[in-house]
Amino acid sequence: MAAANVSQYVGARGYNSTVTTACAASNNAIGEALMAIRHGVADAMVTGGTEAGISQLGLAGFAVMRALSTRNDEPHRASRPFDAERDGFVPAEGAGILVLEESERARTRGANIICELVGFGATSDAGHLVQPQETGESAAKAMQGALDDAGLGTGDVDYINAHGTSTPMNDAAETVAIKRLFGDAAYKVPISSTKGMIGHSLGASGALEAVACVKTIMDQRIHPTVNQESPDPDCDLDYVPNESRAADVGVVLSNAFGFGGQNACLVFRRWEK
Repeated sequence: MAAANVSQYVGARGYNSTVTTACAASNNAIGEALMAIRHGVADAMVTGGTEAGISQLGLAGFAVMRALSTRNDEPHRASRPFDAERDGFVPAEGAGILVLEESERARTRGANIICELVGFGATSDAGHLVQPQETGESAAKAMQGALDDAGLGTGDVDYINAHGTSTPMNDAAETVAIKRLFGDAAYKVPISSTKGMIGHSLGASGALEAVACVKTIMDQRIHPTVNQESPDPDCDLDYVPNESRAADVGVVLSNAFGFGGQNACLVFRRWEK
């Protein structure tokens, strides 16, 4: 019903869809909007994600799964993606919205074009319901699919916005997937997780991180992965620890790897006038 409420609010009567693919839902929704524009179904799309999932039942379920951080006495230090002492994610709520528009139409009307969404890729692990694939094969294929869709290669990527949930399994598996795709070049690409600062908003996380990716391109500054205090030998890439970094960012790859083994990745590119 989320998309229906938005359409009623703005009076949009075109293509309408609500995607439910767990933590990958926002990236899937944004990718679906991209395809709708490409195929001429729409000239512009309002897309993104929202989540208000903090409830007794929801928290109890994640607690039973041992997915949540138990660092309750230090909440500001609880979400620590890729850190050796990470022990689970910190649940959050929120929403992020992008307005996508066909490029020629945007140019014709003199729109303030911020950047381009140029790639989308999605795969499924077809494995465990909550444990990520240890080999990283399907996640790597989703990243590769997004880059292929954009007509780009791994050497074109200036920054990766990681799914980075702060769970022991996810962060290790995502690191493996990035290494699988990028090879030795994985050590040269800056990577950071937004969730260290704002928690994990589940279905909305990809949309909030898409906004962060756009801001990274706008400001030419990569936000840090906070609470990086204890290096993990299994997570040994450049996670932009604790301090933001100025960088020449033209291409951003954004990952979302949800429960159910649902993987969805997006590629954003700086707009060249």
